[in-house]
Amino acid sequence: MKFTCYMCVSLLVVSAICGGVFAFTGFNPLLFLSFGSQTVYRSFLAINAVAALFTVYSLIVFKPFKGLK
Repeated sequence: MKFTCYMCVSLLVVSAICGGVFAFTGFNPLLFLSFGSQTVYRSFLAINAVAALFTVYSLIVFKPFKGLK
């Protein structure tokens, strides 16, 4: 479960970095890495959506910040 959380968070961080590059330069690295294939590009975005939902779920269920006061 911990490995899945690390994978989801790392996927979201990489996606955020690519989104920042696209926002500031106009170059879309995700579309470039998928060789212009819209199917691969949209599949990656769908996987990111599931990763985001799992990250929110794990924050609610496991309460990693409960001991921090």
